[in-house]
Amino acid sequence: MDGVETLNLAVPIAAPNLPSFARKQDIDVRYAVIPPYSYIHIYWDKEKNELIYEVEEPELDEEEQEILELLEKGIEEIIDVSFLREKTQDSIISYLQQSSNLILKELNLSVSEESYFKLFYYLYRDFIGLNEIESVMRDFFVEDIGCNGINSPIYVVHRLYRNMRTNVIYKDIEKLANFVEKLAQRSGRYVSYATPILDGTLPDGSRVNATYATEITSKGPTFTIRKFTKVPFTPIQLIDFKTLSPEILAYFWLLMEHKSNILIVGGTASGKTTLLNALAFFIPPEARVVSIEDTRELNLPRENWLPNVSRTGLGPGKVGEVSLFDLLKGSFRQNPDYVIVGEVRGQEAYVLFQGMASGHASLSTIHAESVDTVIKRLETPPINLSPTLVNILDVVAVMTHAIVKGKETRKLKQVIEILNVNPDGSATTNIPYFWNPADDAFYFKRNSYVFRKIMEKSGLSQEELLREFTDRLRLLYELYRRNITEFNMVQQIINLYYKDKNAALRQLGLLR
Repeated sequence: MDGVETLNLAVPIAAPNLPSFARKQDIDVRYAVIPPYSYIHIYWDKEKNELIYEVEEPELDEEEQEILELLEKGIEEIIDVSFLREKTQDSIISYLQQSSNLILKELNLSVSEESYFKLFYYLYRDFIGLNEIESVMRDFFVEDIGCNGINSPIYVVHRLYRNMRTNVIYKDIEKLANFVEKLAQRSGRYVSYATPILDGTLPDGSRVNATYATEITSKGPTFTIRKFTKVPFTPIQLIDFKTLSPEILAYFWLLMEHKSNILIVGGTASGKTTLLNALAFFIPPEARVVSIEDTRELNLPRENWLPNVSRTGLGPGKVGEVSLFDLLKGSFRQNPDYVIVGEVRGQEAYVLFQGMASGHASLSTIHAESVDTVIKRLETPPINLSPTLVNILDVVAVMTHAIVKGKETRKLKQVIEILNVNPDGSATTNIPYFWNPADDAFYFKRNSYVFRKIMEKSGLSQEELLREFTDRLRLLYELYRRNITEFNMVQQIINLYYKDKNAALRQLGLLR
């Protein structure tokens, strides 16, 4: 098979436009993740009465299965691990293809071109990719992948259709243990019976947590992967999802330009990081941004951006650890205009609020449900902050899960402006925007405390500020109306507005 051209299995494909459905029972979609070999089929299973996420891969007959096993054994014997670690994806694929061709010749095996392509797909999947879950990892819409042990289906969290069981099941405990070892190797970590818990980051930035021994988890080894999102949702897509309204985005645009301090709160997977990414679109293009995360999720199309990612340490002494606290302390010596912290959990909160107090505009998230729970989290261990430090915040945005017309969704529940926080933790607030679940609509009040602060700092009159608000609202709504959601295009138009407002409005036919 020397004449067969090199396969481009590593080439990423664009995310498809998946339809939304009023009822889960009507969902039946199929899309490619590694064309033309691997597809995802999501459908309602009437017998199980639930949504199923099915990975479709090439079927091998008995002879092809035997040849695949011979190829895998042969490649394991001759493969150069250092080569796989150092070279590019294209080089690795070419190397794997040459190795498989050599083994086929040595074993005097003849296969058709169609069979060869199928066999090579599995070789790629198991040696270069992540075995049975490679297709799931390549699915743009999957946020989380969870394996609860042997003889239990892997579950995924899908961006649009949420929690689903898959048809991927590990039935052999040794095979699952080997895969957890592979995850550890890919993360640059080590896992064993002596150190059976893995916490690491895969080369693509995805966060992996796994257990190795049955003494830890009775169903055998487990793993959970939180995928790194290479292309986050744009602000316009959040309007399309009805996560928030154009008015709320125009409000946040003004806040971001005028360096307000914003804290996004909510429960697990409520959309905090998604909103964080969307608000980052509104940072002025010339501003210097420093971001700090424990798992790389931010993606800002800008040159003047310094992304930092924390690193867990090795062994009992956590040798080589670089914490969020360490990174945040260092960030303020890097002269940032904006500091973005992926999530506040511990002592880094003190540094963050001190940075806000010294004039560095900050944007972050925290697990909480309201302003009251934010204050309680900040004043109790391990954070231990004085409640009055919360006064440096301008706005708290509350994200929440919601069921609307039987469909699970995410909503920006409230925008809360901080007027005053007393030493006893009691707070005086103003809510200019809120979501009403009764009619699934967003409401707003004209009175904004933060707008008054912006007018005092900038010298803008109320009329000038409201005109800016209206122009930005019109621009955002026009992008939504025209379905302009592409990542770079949205950022280009927002950046153009900063540089030449009239040119941006003229481009969309909005110049009065």
